[in-house]
Amino acid sequence: MLTSDQLNYYRSILIQPVISEKSMAASEAERKYHFKVHPKANKVEIRRAVEAIFNVRVESVNTLNVRGKARRRSYRHRMGRTANWKKAIVMLAPGDRIDVMTGQ
Repeated sequence: MLTSDQLNYYRSILIQPVISEKSMAASEAERKYHFKVHPKANKVEIRRAVEAIFNVRVESVNTLNVRGKARRRSYRHRMGRTANWKKAIVMLAPGDRIDVMTGQ
């Protein structure tokens, strides 16, 4: 059983699921789930967080740093940038599943 401090720590690692057409197709076909994670989190911490929060078994974790994109701020202003962020792709064991919309 997790204490509230452990649960808060794990929730600070997993920021939010990435919901896109590509990530949803990967979750249905290949048991891969995409998460936006804390930039300093490593693969072991991400694995433990997913296993503790969703009560599933994790086979592998891949991480990548996503660079921010250049965006126009408005008509008169110069270009700005969106923030850099870190993405984790988590592959679950056969038979395990996460419902990303409800978080279970």
